[in-house]
Amino acid sequence: MSLTIINAAQVRELLSMDECIDVMVPAMIAASSGTVSIPPRMITPLIDNSGFFALMPGSSADLATYGAKVVSLHPQNPAKGLPAIQGFVTLFDHHSGAPVAIIEGAEVTGIRTAAASGLATRLLAREDATTCAIFGTGVQAVTHIDAMSAVRPLTEVLIWGRDLSKAEALASEQAERTGLNIRATDDPQAAAGCDIICTVTGSAEPILKGEWVQPGSHVNLVGAHSLDKREADTDLIAKSAVYTDLMESLRNEGGDVMIPVQEGLIKETHVVGELGQLANGDIAGRQDRQQITVYNSLGVTAQDLYAARYVYDRALSRNAGVSVAW
Repeated sequence: MSLTIINAAQVRELLSMDECIDVMVPAMIAASSGTVSIPPRMITPLIDNSGFFALMPGSSADLATYGAKVVSLHPQNPAKGLPAIQGFVTLFDHHSGAPVAIIEGAEVTGIRTAAASGLATRLLAREDATTCAIFGTGVQAVTHIDAMSAVRPLTEVLIWGRDLSKAEALASEQAERTGLNIRATDDPQAAAGCDIICTVTGSAEPILKGEWVQPGSHVNLVGAHSLDKREADTDLIAKSAVYTDLMESLRNEGGDVMIPVQEGLIKETHVVGELGQLANGDIAGRQDRQQITVYNSLGVTAQDLYAARYVYDRALSRNAGVSVAW
């Protein structure tokens, strides 16, 4: 047997945003239908609380693959010029148990997370949505620009961040890279007036208010991953049709929805359903032009498995990566 090692640059080359959005369709359907096993992920703090170590296992008979994403999270790294998330996705053959691939994990995470938002936006946003707001200035801000522009013909992108200079620098860089009309704003309310809104911050408290969001908008809530943190206030959740990637993940980690539930202002049944159910036609999407839709992304291992398997298959077909005898 041989083990294929695929680095970050090769992941970017082998997994375009358009392709990954399409890959997320079977991934999310598998997650909702139960044809992929997704045990609870383990996230443990380091002994000195300087960072976190995460293990996210999963198994898919359809892919004939099982494996895990293994990553570190060091929140102080960006200030040092280092990535906050580092690690890999490892794949094993379903039949023999042999390890077949080690694939750089930060790129897979960055692309697949935005691709899932792209799928949600493709299915839920108005067809004539042309303006997009990005709340946040990190890696996910960049990949979400790519994902949103892949599913809607954007005429303007507004970037808001706590540090206006970072937002301005990012807007300039991304405008040059993409050719899109991208600019920074110091006014979150102005950004929230866009047709599509993506929140990709690390904020523990709401940075997006329901009173700012216009009828007919679509919102992707991506940055909060614990029951005590949220990016949107209760008003936005209560007046929107809410979808998520997996209800179990929402119950365990979805502060954006579960805080309003705990407040007694909505019930868990307020959530329409899962993205895989929507992609499969099992639940309804947008009802009219005035409805506000929300996709609350928590991230599931099915996304990593399907994206990593796609990268591995393409690497084999193109003789890419480094093959090591095992």
